[in-house]
Amino acid sequence: MSIPTEPIGSIPRPRALQEALAEHAQGHLDDAELAKLQEQATVDTLARLEELGCPVLVDGEQAKPSFATYPITGLATLDPAGAVIPFADGHTRQLPRLTAGPFRYQVHADTYLHDARRHTDRPLKQAVIAPSALSLLYPAEPLDNYPREAFLRDLADEAEADIRRCLEAGAHVVQLDFTEGRLSLKLDPSGTLLDDFIALNNEVLGRFTEAERARLGVHTCPGGDHDSTHSLDVDYAGLLPKLFQLKVGNFYVQLASEADPEPVLRIIADQLRPGIRVFVGVTDPITTIVETPEEVRDRVLLAARHIPVDQLGTCDDCGFSPFADDTSTSRETAFAKIEARVKGTALAAQTLGL
Repeated sequence: MSIPTEPIGSIPRPRALQEALAEHAQGHLDDAELAKLQEQATVDTLARLEELGCPVLVDGEQAKPSFATYPITGLATLDPAGAVIPFADGHTRQLPRLTAGPFRYQVHADTYLHDARRHTDRPLKQAVIAPSALSLLYPAEPLDNYPREAFLRDLADEAEADIRRCLEAGAHVVQLDFTEGRLSLKLDPSGTLLDDFIALNNEVLGRFTEAERARLGVHTCPGGDHDSTHSLDVDYAGLLPKLFQLKVGNFYVQLASEADPEPVLRIIADQLRPGIRVFVGVTDPITTIVETPEEVRDRVLLAARHIPVDQLGTCDDCGFSPFADDTSTSRETAFAKIEARVKGTALAAQTLGL
């Protein structure tokens, strides 16, 4: 396609997998049976995305417990009572808290990439969690014999390895999920926390070559869980100028669910630099209304007034089910929205004469 289009990451799990996850959590289903159902869901996800004409595929995170916590699955040095993330509808998500060092990833994202590669030869995108999100695992009170500075060094090394292993495994692009960026301005309106997040992420990203960074991207959104957000009320104007300081070649920006996208597009236009591409969100995963291809086309054409088409792409605003237990969006709705994105992007390219 002349205007690239990509999914963000997660796709709602099939009902059979949802039921299996609940049985596994209760000890009624073993790891091997769960893995078999996760693989079946991955195969189905890849096949359906391919049928819809998606030029870039994802595994839908069918085997991840969540977009954020996959690296620490099985880590023994955790306490469940960590940072709490409140959502607009009143529900919360809680991260665990580190209790001892050293910090090491238990699972790397290339595991999912290798599993998906066995079932398709199409370009595969791999989402990874940004180190800034995992920095929230360290408690407010310093840990004995493991100061925060040592933790951040270990975290940066682990995050680099996570990204590098995906690149070496042949990922079309590796996307850092950075939903905590916008949230940080709600937690700390001074912007200091956001500055710390940007610095940590750039410490990792700066370890890659220019050619490698062309295959790296960062995704920002105000959260999307149980059809609610955690920071949609935070003005993008405080985030975007700092977001575009990140050393990546691709930016995936939630936009479809913005009440007024044009001011956001003007900010993006002011931050553009040569060699980057901005993928604007054209479908909203937390609504049940399926966009028409024509609605998607019009959103792309609006973005093209501000972003040169050779630096423009499209995406979904967010993953459709970033936590495995989120059933608020049906699998069929997600695929219908993805189909609208693919078709609408093609319509926009045709309208633009590309």
